Amino acid sequence: MKYSFLDYVISQWSALPPVETADLSGKTVLVVGANVGIGLEAAKHFARMQPARLIIACRSEGKGKAALAEIERETGYDGCELWMVDLANFASVTAFADKFEKEGGDLHILVMNAAIALPTYQPATDGWETILQVNYLATSSSTPSRMVIVSSGVLYWITPAKEVLTSPNPLKMLGTEEWCIPEHMRSRYSESKLFNLFFVRALTDRLQTITPLSAVAVNPGFCYSQLRRVWYEQPTFSFAKIALAIHERLLAWTPEQGSRQLVFGAVGGRDNEENVKGGFVSCGGLVEVADFVLSDEGRKMQDTVWKETIDILSGVSDKIAPIVQDYL
Repeated sequence: MKYSFLDYVISQWSALPPVETADLSGKTVLVVGANVGIGLEAAKHFARMQPARLIIACRSEGKGKAALAEIERETGYDGCELWMVDLANFASVTAFADKFEKEGGDLHILVMNAAIALPTYQPATDGWETILQVNYLATSSSTPSRMVIVSSGVLYWITPAKEVLTSPNPLKMLGTEEWCIPEHMRSRYSESKLFNLFFVRALTDRLQTITPLSAVAVNPGFCYSQLRRVWYEQPTFSFAKIALAIHERLLAWTPEQGSRQLVFGAVGGRDNEENVKGGFVSCGGLVEVADFVLSDEGRKMQDTVWKETIDILSGVSDKIAPIVQDYL
């Protein structure tokens, strides 16, 4: 599907469907990146559905505790739990997964919302470029009934550079400081969100039919968000900052409106689960993905990124290879 800038403007100005609801009694819901913005608003919606357990995960304990208080104050749900995880640190992600394996029980809904957008190269703790690690690599494993990975509509407008397309290790290439000059960093967020969709589609292609998991990618739309706080904090004057502020004022949704897409990905479309698997949610429903994703080049790159992702994560945790062997 082609998605022009005019299509984008029309979608941002269009009325959204009301939030999906479901009976979550007896269910466990985990939202990663739920201390602010669309993640927090999604957690509030889930809280109103009264799950047996609602776990929010973030890296700031102070912000997490404030989010717990806000959820209870606005919804009356007092069973929300705060768990700590830093997606920029693989050891933290592994420890989080180990803790859930021991204490979490069955997981019915996982929403991977945490993301970052940076204007310049910054290495994460493990040496990977931070946007790639937080937005993509650290989100790429789990086995709940619904896995919701927050992508973005910007993937309609990105085609990776030829060198990246033809590389046997595109993630490694993009993660090098040499490939993180300002010219390339402008597209880094979009690339990471394209990889989110690749992961969802590749996982769906490989899941055994007996595995009770539906993975779905979600476009929350353009929302007021702290995601762009780093750009606004740049000390120098910039026409780009002014343009971004105007863009937000004219087109941005509220975080609550964006969160409805996450909730749809988690509980919507239950009457036709097969259509949801590997799907892309936008504006309150399932939509066709970008033409590049469906092209031969896109499918080839999807397989390459999948293989490299599994290789990388297998080096982080010795549990990855057995999971792939048993379930994929």
